[in-house]
Amino acid sequence: MSKHSEIRKRNNPDRTHDPKIKINDLKHKSKSKQSFTKPSNLATIFLMVIVISGIGYWRYQTMLKEVVKIPLGVHKINQDNSTSATVNPDRFWGSYRPNLYFGMKTRSPQSPLFGFMWLTQFAREMPPPVRHWCDQGDSLQKYGWLKHDGVNFGIQELEERTYKIRTEFVKRIGGQHGGDWTARISVTPKGSAKETVVSLMFYVALDGQGTLQQELIKNRLSAVTGSSEELGDFSLSFSKQKGPNSAKYNHLISYVSRLDKITDLVKNAFQVKAWDKEHTLPFFALGGRLVPRESPGGPNIMVYQVTVHLPSEIEIVYESGSFVNRPNTLSGDIFQQELTKYSTAFDKRFTKTFALEEKGYNSADIDFAKAAMSNMIGGIGYFYGSSVVQSRYNDKPIEYWPAALYTAVPSRSFFPRGFLWDEGFHNLLISRWDSTISKDILSHWFDLINIEGWIPREQILGDEARARVPVEFVVQHNENANPPTLFLPLQRLVSEMKGSTDPKDRHFLESIFPRLKTWFDWYNSTQRGSQPLTYRWRGRDFHPKHELNPKTLTSGLDDFPRASHPTVDERHVDLRCWIALASGILADIADAVGKDSSEYKATYAVLSDNKLLQTLHWWPQKQRFADYGLHTDKISLVKPKPPPNVHPNNLPPMQKERMVKAEPTYQFINAFGYVSLFPFLLKFVDPNSVQLFKLLGDLKNPDLLWTNFGLRSLARTAPLYNRHNTEHDPPYWRGAIWINMNYLTLGALNHYAKTEGQYQKLANGIYTELRNNVVSNIIKEYRRTGYIWEQYDDKSGNGKGSHPFTGWSALVVLIMAEEY
Repeated sequence: MSKHSEIRKRNNPDRTHDPKIKINDLKHKSKSKQSFTKPSNLATIFLMVIVISGIGYWRYQTMLKEVVKIPLGVHKINQDNSTSATVNPDRFWGSYRPNLYFGMKTRSPQSPLFGFMWLTQFAREMPPPVRHWCDQGDSLQKYGWLKHDGVNFGIQELEERTYKIRTEFVKRIGGQHGGDWTARISVTPKGSAKETVVSLMFYVALDGQGTLQQELIKNRLSAVTGSSEELGDFSLSFSKQKGPNSAKYNHLISYVSRLDKITDLVKNAFQVKAWDKEHTLPFFALGGRLVPRESPGGPNIMVYQVTVHLPSEIEIVYESGSFVNRPNTLSGDIFQQELTKYSTAFDKRFTKTFALEEKGYNSADIDFAKAAMSNMIGGIGYFYGSSVVQSRYNDKPIEYWPAALYTAVPSRSFFPRGFLWDEGFHNLLISRWDSTISKDILSHWFDLINIEGWIPREQILGDEARARVPVEFVVQHNENANPPTLFLPLQRLVSEMKGSTDPKDRHFLESIFPRLKTWFDWYNSTQRGSQPLTYRWRGRDFHPKHELNPKTLTSGLDDFPRASHPTVDERHVDLRCWIALASGILADIADAVGKDSSEYKATYAVLSDNKLLQTLHWWPQKQRFADYGLHTDKISLVKPKPPPNVHPNNLPPMQKERMVKAEPTYQFINAFGYVSLFPFLLKFVDPNSVQLFKLLGDLKNPDLLWTNFGLRSLARTAPLYNRHNTEHDPPYWRGAIWINMNYLTLGALNHYAKTEGQYQKLANGIYTELRNNVVSNIIKEYRRTGYIWEQYDDKSGNGKGSHPFTGWSALVVLIMAEEY
């Protein structure tokens, strides 16, 4: 009997089974009561009981519907003003709009938004495309941060076919509202492309309250002044372009109802004007003041446009009205001095932190590593809004409470939002660069825990974030988990803070502990299997029609093959290992803050026990760890037969359907790959065991996972290797090389190479070769394509999927530094 069942029986005992109470006694008591009660009173009492029961049931059902959106009832880690300009001025301003090629905002719920756009005039495509949101369809040859420290400055390059754009920004703290910042945008032609004409645009838009006023000089927008509750008075000034050629200046003053519609607003505001006196070259210019009559309170967006021959350079200077003792304007030579100062400090800090020169890397390789790390740091965003959630008690999706999230993102172009399991990997690198940023990020995530102990696994907060997500992925279901990877960076942070005398470290651990306990309890109560000490990911489709193998999105390994027929009796080895890891780290945190750790130590001891692990998940026939469930490999996708008497021209589109050719049986799943490695990846395998020896041998087998570019996700011998999961759903985790899993593999190999045991030398040899394969291939592809990729092809090593993917693929920096 579980603890939950035991408590329930204690609170609601079945009195008719108590041997001290007879059924006849109950009847006798009932009759004796009736003899003293009038019938009319009985009817009244009965009616009252029905009414009270009905009200109680209605309240109970209402409560069940509301539970999913009730915050956990402990003190928040981040107080409402913790990211304000007065409490945390250093990180108040930042490039917190990772979905844009370049944008600035504050860490506040209704920050004014600042952003950069551009277009190439006289292009073949008419009207010329406007670059604003990071989009793979724009086909930029390269873009990303070269240096970004997460606090003071950033340098980025964006490369079009015929020219390069460089965006640089520097901040300066001062006053009561976060201080000043300046952005410099320079454009240089490539080769002989000096005749290229480019329009550079920079805008400010209000998200809610506030006002904007334009300053015009000879019909040129020279500055914007504004005010808002959080920023007070401020100004945004635009320098004249610096270059050998004259420029044309245009602007837009308008109103936008939703911030995800800014690009559409700008496109619709273009007018065709003459570039030359002969009126032979039309160019696209913003139309000036175009404020719609229905705008509630005047303009809320102003866009500056300068159109130039290349090369060219402009500066955008933001100044806070409360910065009264400003020594000088952050522009021109002053801007360059500050940028050089921060850039030099970045280089020194990077060298000290990662020591890549000592590992034998040359300057080009180190520049690559700086860009990879900077893209992770520069991809940190600040979001505010409500998740859309649903529990089994809700007929329709409802909104979570409004909340802020400070988080890195997996990909600026494809996944510019927070993902729970990605963020744990992100913070392995972020915490190594700046532990204060990492603890701030983790605190924001833990503040999203609801009263059940659940965190929505995908955070889609605000109009801009929601505009990038297919409708079917917006709603988050509260029975669905995600790997608790936030424990990975906590493992490092806790070890560093154990001996710390800084009261902030103690406060951080004490603040997160009750939330981690509740989160851990939620996993143990909602994701446990039908058998003791087993675990099962929820969210799989029990009745698939079009899927070859029902996906397990909640595991993070989306289409990695699991049991072909999902049941409640499945056993998932990766989830068991995640829970074991979490219990061990919770025990460490409990010890660090002086709490009772015995329960977590006991859980860790049981879940990491090799004999029990082998009993549940070791497949003797294949000599490997595996999932267990109701399964058959005899499944295919076939076109359904068309309805009779229907002409082929009148047939509706018919998707291939799943056909089961053999009855499934309960068995271990024949899918050797990343899931099979989890007891090894999280270092639970005994260093002297035959299981470790067999795993190490399998790692080096090219017919299984080994390639010259890293470990593939699924063995070539697996039945579903590189197979589509639906007619239109290509393989994802069925052969491609993923850097987060290779990072964990290298960390495990490094661990066993340094842990006394029979296989240290074998582990070290595999480690050295695999590390070289992974690093050299990522760098090769970066130089060939300009990008770090989501995944890599196991046959060619070519980058695949979304790009730039400087979420967990940026862990290559830690691999280079040998930091695990």
